[in-house]
Amino acid sequence: MSNVRVKRKGQVTIPVELRSRLGIEEGTLLEVKEQSGAILMRPAPRLKGGKVVGHKEYKRLIHELDELRRNWH
Repeated sequence: MSNVRVKRKGQVTIPVELRSRLGIEEGTLLEVKEQSGAILMRPAPRLKGGKVVGHKEYKRLIHELDELRRNWH
């Protein structure tokens, strides 16, 4: 277990050992949720190139990207 300090904009640095072990690098999208009073972060599953998605999944992905853009700063 490691301690990290929360910075002004809610940013934390994930220890290098965890980033290496989990394959987290700059630009990696993480899923973040609250679970039993704890914060759970994990790499989001990647879509495979050329994967065909249905209309509902497409709308969900566009909505998620729009949310990420709005919350970027």
